[in-house]
Amino acid sequence: MVKIHRCLWPALALAVLSWSCSAGAQTLRVAHCLAGCPRGAAPDNDLIIRSLYTLSFNHQTRVADWVAYSVSQGSIGVASNLSREPLPDPYVADVLTVEDYEGSVSGAQVERALFVPLVSFAGTPYWQEVNYLTNMVPRNPELSRGSWYGLEWAVRNLASRGGEVYVLSGPLFEEGRQMMPLSTDKPHRVPSGFFSVIASDQGEITAFRFDQQQAFHVHHCDLRASLSDIESATGLDLFPEAPQWPAGNLDQRLGCN
Repeated sequence: MVKIHRCLWPALALAVLSWSCSAGAQTLRVAHCLAGCPRGAAPDNDLIIRSLYTLSFNHQTRVADWVAYSVSQGSIGVASNLSREPLPDPYVADVLTVEDYEGSVSGAQVERALFVPLVSFAGTPYWQEVNYLTNMVPRNPELSRGSWYGLEWAVRNLASRGGEVYVLSGPLFEEGRQMMPLSTDKPHRVPSGFFSVIASDQGEITAFRFDQQQAFHVHHCDLRASLSDIESATGLDLFPEAPQWPAGNLDQRLGCN
């Protein structure tokens, strides 16, 4: 059974969670998850719900199977003076630590990177939540500074024009492809790639698939994929309560012609 952890502030109780009871049953609805949170993650994952995002943490790979959040005009801010100090997660002890990453950068050609970006939430009082180690993943710096960053910028650009932009991101573990592990004795897996699905509340969706070794110069628009491709690669049902989606795409508004 999935363990659910909630980090509750008064605002979170109102904005993120709603409980409905019917015949003794409780239904958890999470505002970060558009049309329901993804289904199909490992059954012993921890579901961690915070003010800014929700994630499903996998104890075997030691990275989240998926992370869900939404970006708005008001959440974006200037992050130049904000701390990037990694924080231990009070709910999950068996994470990859700073030391696990630092001894491995040159050998594995990956670095500690964020799923939920700081700049997208620097305008909120909860920005420090992005620094939890459960929000981090081994990712190639060329990818982080290249097409992955380009997509994050495009999402903020779209959100800054008004409306809310929903993001679902996570790792890909390609069958038969072994990535060089970090220099740690802890069991873990380095993803072979990543996915990110950008959506509006109207059901418009554009999905992207990134290779871990993606060259720096590749534009995020060249990495578009179908929603079914991402769901097949991950084994996840990403929008379980919206069988009619996608109703369109966000290509042009994300800078893709």
